[in-house]
Amino acid sequence: MRWLFRGKIHTGTLTISDPTGLVETFRGSEAGPVVTIHLSDPNIGWKILLNPELRFAEAYMDGTIEVVQGDLRDLLMLLRLNRTHIDSGAVIALFNRFFRALRRFHQNNTLLNARRNAAHHYDLGNDLYRLFLDEDMQYSCAYFETGDETLEQAQLAKKRLIAAKLRLEPGQRVLDIGCGWGGMAMYLAQMADVEVLGVTLAAEQLKLARERAEAAGLARRVRFELQDYRKVQGQFDRIVSVGMMEHVGAPMLGTYFARVRDLLAPDGVALIDSIMIMESPGITSPFTRKYIFPGAYPPSLSETFAAVERSRLWLLDCEVWRKHYAFTLKEWSRRFAASRNVAKALYDERFCRMWEFYLAGAETAFLADTLAVMQLQLGRERDAVPITRDYLVAETNQLHTREAQIAAGWSDGYEATARRVQIKNAQI
Repeated sequence: MRWLFRGKIHTGTLTISDPTGLVETFRGSEAGPVVTIHLSDPNIGWKILLNPELRFAEAYMDGTIEVVQGDLRDLLMLLRLNRTHIDSGAVIALFNRFFRALRRFHQNNTLLNARRNAAHHYDLGNDLYRLFLDEDMQYSCAYFETGDETLEQAQLAKKRLIAAKLRLEPGQRVLDIGCGWGGMAMYLAQMADVEVLGVTLAAEQLKLARERAEAAGLARRVRFELQDYRKVQGQFDRIVSVGMMEHVGAPMLGTYFARVRDLLAPDGVALIDSIMIMESPGITSPFTRKYIFPGAYPPSLSETFAAVERSRLWLLDCEVWRKHYAFTLKEWSRRFAASRNVAKALYDERFCRMWEFYLAGAETAFLADTLAVMQLQLGRERDAVPITRDYLVAETNQLHTREAQIAAGWSDGYEATARRVQIKNAQI
């Protein structure tokens, strides 16, 4: 492992021991995590040489890399803090150039590939996601207004802010691209008298979303379909897409925003929430691409805004959430750890170690690397929303009031209210 880390650790300290008893320490000049790992496979160095990032992750998954001082998060944070120096090494630089050349192939999200990629991750089973997500099963960045919120409160704040930016009005049609388990779509329908179509490529998500809408009495106004965004027809007054654009792929960004424009009413508003990288266009890590999100890629700002420009959409507003996802992922990791035995019974030890590597790696990427969440508010017209953000205060206050009414039982949703009116009219 000397070739990978010698001269590359500038922050923190990494000590490595191998099966022969050899111990070597790589100490940086700046304070940082202090981590010791033990290698139980004498051939691990050669394996990692074949594909450093992927084989290192797989070695952890297999248990041939054990963290004996610090924890997995400390190890990944140390690697994040020294990424620039580690990536400058000849071997990793060569692999990065190789993968960059294949980027279009890796992100070739045709209709068939997009369906397969979604199934790889989201059809693992709803029981897995219940172990670590909030009660509403929001699988995207929460919004921590003070930092003291529970995950449930922060996810509600995220939905509230998105709804405020959409400026919902009675009778509108709303499209939710990548609707997940339906929480956002149902929230919008509860907050305003709107009709929502949610589309997903994951069969497991679709089934549960429909069940939830039926149980909430919202099935007549919230509809979910197993459908690719490229196949949706019609026009919508509002479009929301949360955590979906990362699965589009750089070659399809132009198609994605062109479809948003075609599906959006002339005076409509779209809210796109996505992870992006705050650097030049890059590649998805081999570990993430193989085990977690095949076909996924958080685009750079330059790639995203170039695609928006080509679509002839107005960028009405842009907000950057820098550390909110790190806080979200930290809580997901804590909840997953608390239910680890259940996850192991559902899958196996290797899966649990893979999932821990994924969650901890993503958290450290938002803390020490170049990932951030961006919210793009788009429209076909310049004046689709007011020219200042002042309107968000009034919109948010109205949503707070509506949430309180539902929580207090004053109203159990527009659907139930409509049914009561129909019954009363029939009696009259």
